Amino acid sequence: MIHLQDLSAALMAHPVYQAIRDEQALRVFMRAHVFCVWDFMSLLKTLQRDLTETGVPWFPRGDREARRFINDIVVAEESDVHPSGGYASHYELYREAMVLCGADGEPIDRFLERLRAGRSLEAALAGPEIPNGVREFVATTFGFIDSGEPHRVAAAFTYGREDVIPQMFRALVQQLAQGAPQHWGLFRYYLDRHIEVDSDHHGPLAHRLLARLCGDDLGKWREAEAAARQALEARIRLWDAVLADIRALPIAPAVASG
Repeated sequence: MIHLQDLSAALMAHPVYQAIRDEQALRVFMRAHVFCVWDFMSLLKTLQRDLTETGVPWFPRGDREARRFINDIVVAEESDVHPSGGYASHYELYREAMVLCGADGEPIDRFLERLRAGRSLEAALAGPEIPNGVREFVATTFGFIDSGEPHRVAAAFTYGREDVIPQMFRALVQQLAQGAPQHWGLFRYYLDRHIEVDSDHHGPLAHRLLARLCGDDLGKWREAEAAARQALEARIRLWDAVLADIRALPIAPAVASG
């Protein structure tokens, strides 16, 4: 059994959610959070690569149940229903929502351009436009990926993402619903979609996947718990950085009456 109640509680009670009171704060949040959306996909595709056969010629490989679990999650995350019709990855939905909200997409776009050009992850993250806290968070994610240990990757995926995302997003949707601008409808769709699929489907699948990878190996369960704690601690530090950036925003001048 993995015990993370202390970190989960700290993450759910983080003041960043209550700090998102207006358009400016929402944009600051999205500018950093889009990197989490992107590297989530990298965690997911690592598990698919390690647990299924993606090469040609194809051969049956690995645990049959694990293959089903991870491929099921990939379908929704990489090719979910777009509210305007057709399909899109959750990253593409998020990036479109940023455009509608007026959030700054240049940092993530330039980061991906550098990766496509063959730059290393470290070099791609070195750009001055990368938001505060993002470098450490993404580096932590890729530490799991580079470990070559699927149970550690699955632990970060399960406890650092699928388990906590619905709760985090419920807090954010609640805050936004109190007075956010009308043009963030696609963002709310993204949040509501994650609440729906992670709570009811992906979260339970991720737990079953981790259980199959660790089995009765107590050593693997201890390593999985350490990875899960590391992932949650990284998220809390990222939220600290986002909160600091929100609090540093200039205060909008009051509108004179009369």
